[in-house]
Amino acid sequence: MKITSSPLVLGAGFLAIALSAGAAQADYPEKPIQLIVPWSAGGGTDAVARQLASGLQKELGQQVNVVNRTGGAGVIGHTAITMSKPDGYTLGLPTAEITTYRHIGTSAISYEDLTPIALVNFDSAAFSVNADSGWDSLEAALDDIKANPNQYTVSGSAPGAAYHLAFAGLLNQQGIDPNSVALVPSEGAAPGLQELAAGGVDFVFSSLPESESMRQADRIDTLAVFSDERLSAFPDILTAAEQTGQPWTAGTWRGLAGPKGLPEDIVATLAEAAQKVYESDDFQSFMQQRGFGTEWRGPEEFLQFMTESDANNAEIIETLGLAQ
Repeated sequence: MKITSSPLVLGAGFLAIALSAGAAQADYPEKPIQLIVPWSAGGGTDAVARQLASGLQKELGQQVNVVNRTGGAGVIGHTAITMSKPDGYTLGLPTAEITTYRHIGTSAISYEDLTPIALVNFDSAAFSVNADSGWDSLEAALDDIKANPNQYTVSGSAPGAAYHLAFAGLLNQQGIDPNSVALVPSEGAAPGLQELAAGGVDFVFSSLPESESMRQADRIDTLAVFSDERLSAFPDILTAAEQTGQPWTAGTWRGLAGPKGLPEDIVATLAEAAQKVYESDDFQSFMQQRGFGTEWRGPEEFLQFMTESDANNAEIIETLGLAQ
């Protein structure tokens, strides 16, 4: 006997499935969320991630567990974010390096493998010299760099890292060959600043909080910060634009993202929760006390930000001869 279903029965079935799916999406999240951090525990990115996770946990009503996936200058953790299932239960805190890997040749992954949710942090790079250097302004240092190519050294990161690109980009903007200042690689700003204070290098790029203790001890001077305006926590430090007449904003950043293909309704839920956390007194006071810069961009604005950063970094990396 051939059995057929009436259109009414089929319609009711499809409606039930649709309502069930809608209910499932509306209930997101129904279980704990994993937040991947591509850098080690105890570092700046880890600190921001744990503060963000704490707030998201309250907003979403589910545990948000921070997992540090380190190695390969952030490649391992960033790759883990891009390869996770796009169901909203594995997210990550990508950093500026995601817009450099494919250009340097360390990995094929890029921001295009992510679904942006929110940018929550931007730390402007700062330019420091030894307190006994004799340079009292950014202009004076740039004039000497231009007049004496291949005489000076800079440190603060590995080649092609965010702050290195910020410094190289400034030189390029000012008509100075970025390769005319030799990079002395370091595992972060701390050893670079120690070398600067000891007279082993001429310049260091870092965030302002990282150099604050050295500055207070009168061992270094910070000549400029690469931001649109002076930072409220460091009002005495001039911007590059104030000294050169040309705006230059560059540094590193941290944001919330998922793998490519994250459903729009889940993105909307997470973006709304993240904005509430970002605007909370707890998050703002934490960021201010730790010296982290705050900047909010929703999903579309965060995507545009990463797109522009990727293009700018590609150009600077090519100029530096680091492109692969």
